[in-house]
Amino acid sequence: MVRWTLPPRRLRAGGATTRLLVHDGVGALLGFVLLPVLGAVPGFLAGVYPHEWRRFGRRREAWAALRTVLRHGGSDVLVELFTCLLIAGAWVGAVFLG
Repeated sequence: MVRWTLPPRRLRAGGATTRLLVHDGVGALLGFVLLPVLGAVPGFLAGVYPHEWRRFGRRREAWAALRTVLRHGGSDVLVELFTCLLIAGAWVGAVFLG
């Protein structure tokens, strides 16, 4: 039921590659672990920026690509990822504290 309330994924329409999505996911997961709950958002952005910097070779183009990724569905992916991380955190909390 929750899956239908989450926004649709549109990153592929914006030209995102599988490698970019992997970098985003790893960055968000590391951010979530290093700074519980709130770290997922900066971690997601930290996953996009280095990937785009390597791809374009210049900081200005990397920032432009980061803004494009966020416009084409990055916020949707952030909402979905944040929801999944909250569910996983609740489960871990229930296992260790319950």
